[in-house]
Amino acid sequence: MPSSSSRLRASAAVFELAPEPNADTDSRTGVRVEKVVGPLKTTVLLLEDQGDRVCLITTHFAGTTPVNVSDLFRQSIAELLGLPVSNVLLCTSHNHCSAVFARNAVQQYATYDEPIQPADLLPLGEEFLRILRQTAGQLPDLLQPVTVSWTEGHEDRITYNRKGRRADGTSYLMREEDRQRLGVDFNGDIDTHAPLVILNDSDGKPVAAIAHFTGHPVTSYHPEKPLVFGEWSQVACDLVAAHLDSNRTVPIAFLQGCAADVNSKFMLSGDVERSMTFGGMLGQSYIDALPQLQHSAREGMNFAVETVQLPLDSLPSEDFLRQELAEMDDFIRRAKAGDEDTLMCAGQNFPRALSPAYRAGLAEMVRTWNVWALGIHEAGKADSVPTSLPVDISVLRVGDVGIVGMPFEPFQGIGRQIRSRSPLPINLPGGYTNLSHGYITDAANVGGQEYMSAHYRYTKFRPPLRKPAGDVVADAAVKLLEKFSG
Repeated sequence: MPSSSSRLRASAAVFELAPEPNADTDSRTGVRVEKVVGPLKTTVLLLEDQGDRVCLITTHFAGTTPVNVSDLFRQSIAELLGLPVSNVLLCTSHNHCSAVFARNAVQQYATYDEPIQPADLLPLGEEFLRILRQTAGQLPDLLQPVTVSWTEGHEDRITYNRKGRRADGTSYLMREEDRQRLGVDFNGDIDTHAPLVILNDSDGKPVAAIAHFTGHPVTSYHPEKPLVFGEWSQVACDLVAAHLDSNRTVPIAFLQGCAADVNSKFMLSGDVERSMTFGGMLGQSYIDALPQLQHSAREGMNFAVETVQLPLDSLPSEDFLRQELAEMDDFIRRAKAGDEDTLMCAGQNFPRALSPAYRAGLAEMVRTWNVWALGIHEAGKADSVPTSLPVDISVLRVGDVGIVGMPFEPFQGIGRQIRSRSPLPINLPGGYTNLSHGYITDAANVGGQEYMSAHYRYTKFRPPLRKPAGDVVADAAVKLLEKFSG
């Protein structure tokens, strides 16, 4: 039990908010929310060690990731709590069944070449910020000594590795129809770790918990039939909260893992019922691990933010870019005409579950990058493109638990390096923290042409990654965890 002199103190609260039907979405075709299944939840956790504070905000809304929205929310909470902005972490489960918060929301990876405009919040975004401030403002007065305990379950039934490899060595995005051809239970190389961290008060009652898992929550998602639902990630957290205390709502912070190459099963073909089943599976995996709960040997916490330079490569040749542009233009023309066989374009493969018009929109995004890169060549500036991309990673130690938050969608290989090399007994590496630089590969996945490995083609604008790529992030994170573990 923690004593009144325990170094670590914590307080937490959870709130929920449901958008109105017909709310704005980020769909490429302008469709709006068709159905609201239920509210999306947000947990705010305040941690303090000898006067140093970190505020961790985790949400099942995806609308917090755009850089102008994230900046506004983090600055607002930092000012409210008297913290540096760097000490306010805003993490999303990456739930796709969500709604947008701002009329001009823009992702970091889509605005490298132009100034970031202040967020113009929609009524939903204004209401979210109001409740977020109200919730966070209560927490300093509720801080109390806590202990840190942790356990780890495993779950291998709900996700699969979505990076497929052909016999010739090329890569492709494994759609649900591709996965099922390999077997109805196929999951491939996936991270099955399901860690759970519990913060208990002096009476042994949970103040909050932190759950972690790796996989895009997309089982009930379809971009052309948008609905609002917390997906299996929120369902699992609700089950854990009810198990920990049936008389009150225990705030559960959900941290998404390194899920760039991992989907939940049945994307574009699943539904709410199947997602709830998956949430039950994951929630039970957490609960089944509770008998193995271990108490942290280390006290207190450490926190740091470090800027890491991701290495960037040169641009493709002019001839290659022109050849691809011709292929793209033909694809877009056919897709806009309704050709159902528009499934492959410039290394990108698309599901039949998306309309040809939607596929055309995705191809147009890639085309924009090729036009930019070709323009750089024609201007004689190919040697002047950036050679690195600075990204800020957030590294937190809470007791024996290491947490690494990355501002992008990391491949599993980055998280695995952190886990295997960290001196701490339990580690929660993940992305979707504060903002998004898009998909970032580890060294082993550099050069792939499928959607995730070649996501630089959806940026405005940056060159492709160069080896060791995201491995440098793992290196930096491990060094900080080694420093903190002493």
